Amino acid sequence: MITSSNHYINTFVIRVRFAPSPTGALHIGGVRTALYNYLLARQKGGTFLLRIEDTDQTRYVPGAEDYIIRSLRWLGIVPDEGVGFGGDYGPYRQSDRKEIYQEYALKLLERGHAYYAFDTPEELDAQRSSVENFIYNHSTRQGLKNSLNFSESETRAWLDQGKPYVIRLKVEPGRSILVSDLIRGDVHFQSGELDDKVLFKSDGMPTYHLANIVDDHLMGITHVIRGEEWLPSTAHHVLLYEGFGWKDTMPAFAHLPLILRPEGHGKLSKRDGAKFGMPVFPTDWQGTDTVEAVQGFDGAGFLPEAVINFLALLGWHPGDDREIFSINELIESFSIENIAKSGARFDYEKAKWFNQKYIQATDNAVLAKHIQPLAAAKGYRTDDNFLQTVAALMKERVTLLPDFVETGYYLFEPVKEYDTETLSKKWTPAIGPIFADLTQMLENLEPFDALNMEASVKAWMQEKGVKPGDILPLLRIAMAGTMKGPAVFDMAEALGKTETIERLKRLINRNA
Repeated sequence: MITSSNHYINTFVIRVRFAPSPTGALHIGGVRTALYNYLLARQKGGTFLLRIEDTDQTRYVPGAEDYIIRSLRWLGIVPDEGVGFGGDYGPYRQSDRKEIYQEYALKLLERGHAYYAFDTPEELDAQRSSVENFIYNHSTRQGLKNSLNFSESETRAWLDQGKPYVIRLKVEPGRSILVSDLIRGDVHFQSGELDDKVLFKSDGMPTYHLANIVDDHLMGITHVIRGEEWLPSTAHHVLLYEGFGWKDTMPAFAHLPLILRPEGHGKLSKRDGAKFGMPVFPTDWQGTDTVEAVQGFDGAGFLPEAVINFLALLGWHPGDDREIFSINELIESFSIENIAKSGARFDYEKAKWFNQKYIQATDNAVLAKHIQPLAAAKGYRTDDNFLQTVAALMKERVTLLPDFVETGYYLFEPVKEYDTETLSKKWTPAIGPIFADLTQMLENLEPFDALNMEASVKAWMQEKGVKPGDILPLLRIAMAGTMKGPAVFDMAEALGKTETIERLKRLINRNA
């Protein structure tokens, strides 16, 4: 029995796994699980592997497996081994391991920790209808069709006749089952309250419970970090480890708190993305014939580093007030002991704040590569030097990557809409000729750069007796349509002389 989680972590070679089911787009809660596994493995010099748990073929969604791998790559949470990455412990896809599970199910039967059950779905439905709160367990299995009630010859006859069957875990009442959880401490379950879980289904596939335990053991998993919804099942898993005789190599368990909806009530679900107008998936999911496409964090305009930082703090606390962490800093600081027991609220506004901070800290050349496909999609110019200029001008003013071409559209195309409220206050009959004179001065200006423009305009204003508050707002509105945005002369330099003069003249003609 593990008595010290720190001793366990520091003594063993760490092997952890992320084991999603390919049933559609990967929920952001699953991403956080992958992240915490990854951080622990990297911190301790261990191994992080990806296993695809597709034992429930009825829920399999084409493309979901590739989506999981693509999302992990986008986030930078790259497995050391597993589906799509190779390794010495494969196959890593459970549907490719059916014979292995059958072998181990038979071992449990031989050890007396499991039994055949031949009850049909109709017979079980009848039991549920007639017995209130029916569960298949020690108190009900005596009157049902299973090998515990049949003689050995009767059981063999049923098997030889090809009768459909499942294999169930035999849970005996009268004991307390201890789960030592690295987050929640010691958790006790009474065996008399547990059902006899199905381990092997009539379709020849294992259930999660059997496959999970067999795979974790054979793949040398030392720590199981997963969502708290699996905590009640862990009692059955402890019994399976005992039944196989693997108790001494049973991994340490850590059950993560839920990610809650933005208002703080209830678990964040896949449907909440559309409901609250926010992404709950890492990358865009294109959908299938039955599942519509949904936007992920990448499509919404997030940098992967910002998503990682945001998710890391959804349930884990570094022990101080620091919020911005690089991935290497997260690896260094992460600890299971600082994961909270209570749920963490999914604050989308906070996620956007992280993204804003990361955009501001990102090199302009890197940002230009992110802006390029967004600009191309709108038919805007995409030369790298110009996009780096756009990045420099707008990075302090955007929250999401599309803002570069949406909020900052005026750097790519003529102004669509003017701030009429400011114009009505600033544009007077007397200002028209003065603004035209300024336009003429700028048209003849060389070189046409921000420093020269600023010095020349200041000198012109002093010569003409014009106040900055009378002319500079109009310059800004002429070029951007709004009082918000980058510095006036920086914008003019980025736009170039021809476009700048055209915009000034357009404003003059508009107010003529």
